[in-house]
Amino acid sequence: MAGALSHLRILDLSRVLAGPWAGQLLADLGADVIKVEKPGEGDDTRAWGPPFLKDADGRDTRESAYYLSTNRGKRSLAIDFTRPEGQALVRQLAAQCDVVLENFKAGGLAKYGLDYASLRQVRPDIVYCSITGFGQDGPYAHRAGYDFLVQGMGGLMSLTGEPDGDPMKVGVALTDIFTGMYASVAVLAALAHRDRTGQGQHVDLALLDVQVAVLANQASNYLVGGMVPRRLGNAHPNIVPYQAFPTADGHVILAVGNDGQFQKFCGVAGCPALAEDPRFATNAERVRNRETLVPLLKAALGARPSAEWIRDLEAAGVPCGPINNLAQVFDNPQIQHRGMVARLDHPEAGQVNLVANPIHFSETPIAYDRAPPRLGADTDDLLSDLLGLDEVAIAELRAKGVV
Repeated sequence: MAGALSHLRILDLSRVLAGPWAGQLLADLGADVIKVEKPGEGDDTRAWGPPFLKDADGRDTRESAYYLSTNRGKRSLAIDFTRPEGQALVRQLAAQCDVVLENFKAGGLAKYGLDYASLRQVRPDIVYCSITGFGQDGPYAHRAGYDFLVQGMGGLMSLTGEPDGDPMKVGVALTDIFTGMYASVAVLAALAHRDRTGQGQHVDLALLDVQVAVLANQASNYLVGGMVPRRLGNAHPNIVPYQAFPTADGHVILAVGNDGQFQKFCGVAGCPALAEDPRFATNAERVRNRETLVPLLKAALGARPSAEWIRDLEAAGVPCGPINNLAQVFDNPQIQHRGMVARLDHPEAGQVNLVANPIHFSETPIAYDRAPPRLGADTDDLLSDLLGLDEVAIAELRAKGVV
């Protein structure tokens, strides 16, 4: 069955993470995504290992686990668009595409004639999505932006880590990933606008803007309350108890979202008087008296092992859970039932296991039928099928180093 976006073709000029993440999501939804890479080099992330995917003989391929995580479902076209001939090829391809994704520095593609102003000349209704660190305008527009830097500049690291420890980044490149997600939504909105009006447009996304946007309740706490939020470790600024607690043999997460759940917890923990104490009876009071309550809860939870707490609290309807490592995550029966590992055929490795898309459609299910492509694997087919070039013309381009 064709995917929901099988009528769309995407020209993906991006590399590393934010742009490729958007391209992968659109590919998962059925779009034909053409990943343009420089011959002989390709996306930087191909070399970001180890680990690397191993071939059938156990030898490392040229595809890192990092690259594999964000390029499923695409076709790879190797073109050097720093050369005039390569620029001409990309413009011809753009004329047959609905969307262009790129994450070069602001204005960086203009010198190649591949910016929005140039490509709208060959495809007036093109949706052109630019992803940069700081946007297309403003005093920082020409700075290079990286996820780690933006987590710091955008406030996330000021909220992450123990109160008396160092500021910490999140363990994955969350700003890049959120930017890719916002880019996908923006592209689909722009396409919906095009369907109604016939107009294409330029979509401008900045990592810094996205990082500020996803501060969510913490940003609102500051804008509404006027106080700069501080690091709370695993605790929550607006809910108590909502954090990790040490147990007799490890840790357990307690996520009490309302007063009824707190009463149930106190019953299981053998301390019902805490739920009746005016200092702790409501969430607002528990937040105000956090410093008094949390040590009492730590003492109670430290008396029993994690598995017992999880068993008894789940039975009582109190949200709780373990802190799993990734081996435990992928062994989890719920994760396995939901099919969160996608197994794709790969020409060198035989098979590659990747994290599946979490979206489940009733009518247009996601098809995992194209592994992340080897560099330039689809060059000849794409130049032939889309641009009508014959073997001689392709050979000439290859001899010149254009493809």
